[in-house]
Amino acid sequence: MTSSTDLEPSTAPTGRAPMVRLAASPGVARILAGIALVAMTASAAWLLDRYTGALPHWLPDYTAWQAGAYTHVADFLHWWIGDTTEAQFYKSGIGGLGMLAGGWAAHVAWKRGRRWAGFPISYGTGLWPWILASALLGLLLSDLAWGWTLPATGAWQPTFVPFVSVPPAVVLVYGAGWTVAATGAVLGAALTTPIALLVVHYICVPLDLPSVIGNVTGMWAGALIAFLLCRYLPWMQRPVASDTPDHTGQEDATAADEEASAPMRQGPLWVVRRVLADFTEPQFYGNEIATIGLIGGTVLTDLLNPLSPVYGTGLLPAVLSAQFLTATIGVLLYQRRWAATGWYPTFVPVVSVAPAVVLTYGPTVPVVIVGAVLGALTAPPLAAWISKRLPDDFHPFIGNVISMAVCSLAIVPLLGFLPGFTTAS
Repeated sequence: MTSSTDLEPSTAPTGRAPMVRLAASPGVARILAGIALVAMTASAAWLLDRYTGALPHWLPDYTAWQAGAYTHVADFLHWWIGDTTEAQFYKSGIGGLGMLAGGWAAHVAWKRGRRWAGFPISYGTGLWPWILASALLGLLLSDLAWGWTLPATGAWQPTFVPFVSVPPAVVLVYGAGWTVAATGAVLGAALTTPIALLVVHYICVPLDLPSVIGNVTGMWAGALIAFLLCRYLPWMQRPVASDTPDHTGQEDATAADEEASAPMRQGPLWVVRRVLADFTEPQFYGNEIATIGLIGGTVLTDLLNPLSPVYGTGLLPAVLSAQFLTATIGVLLYQRRWAATGWYPTFVPVVSVAPAVVLTYGPTVPVVIVGAVLGALTAPPLAAWISKRLPDDFHPFIGNVISMAVCSLAIVPLLGFLPGFTTAS
């Protein structure tokens, strides 16, 4: 991960033995940047946890919001937009609006060739508007078709799963157009949500397993069925490879992308940018501007009422700390993979193992560190290994969500046998 230290002899004619100057190692600079980012995040999280409780509550608690989600139009729309951030465990309407606004800004900046556009949104395919349209439509259909389970059970429901699975993935594989976007939306709502509902309620809840296992199982199982069906739908034709960008999730070799991923330029700033961008990989954005909108809006939600985001648990500071730590470890650990391939699934534990451990065992320092470290070590390589073995017309995100399910199932319950890891009440 780190390069060797360069020793540069001085060429000044001093008449003495040449002085040896120690050049800074790029690897050391990256590590220092990662440490600084984690320290800043932990400090901000501590301040957020310490002082938000003393502020007046300008937003309703999560329980009150949930109670009105299917009885008032305004609450339903708020719930729908909040679903766009469920993959990150945030459930924040303001965070969702911030992410969508950041995504739009990044897309416009990318189209205009602005240097501040960040990592090319949606991998430089130019498909972000169609990804958004299909994902929002799939999410709306899911909420309308399966939202009745919320008031019927009085419990949380995984209606969000189409937004980060089949609809955007179908667009990335089959290209732009309303036919593709609508097909992906319908398949996502019809397949991923009911599978997730069944797994959550009939496996995860009885066995006291994290709900994320059921969520991502709905995503990968629904996606396998959806892409298989797409092979037989006459209107679903894959674009000619030579006429379209690569839609597989690998970034294109544009000028902006070269700046983001070229090995010689993966310095300290790249580490910070890449960690931020990983937060919006589940939505297939992979862009740091979208992430700033997402996190900024979610933190604002917490300031307005700490019992609103993260399902009213008050755990946003700890969840953010675990996510930043696992993302930073992953980016540093697999930096050479990023340099060699242009993309690597370091985001996988950010939206699975790390936050699931915090929600299961509470906001202690050992919980945050152990969950983040184990997630970063195990989840990305498993995701990459599975994705490489999928058919060409099956989007590789399937490998990512299978890895989320496997690693969460293997790590989260087993941590309960360690001292200090007791299930949070």
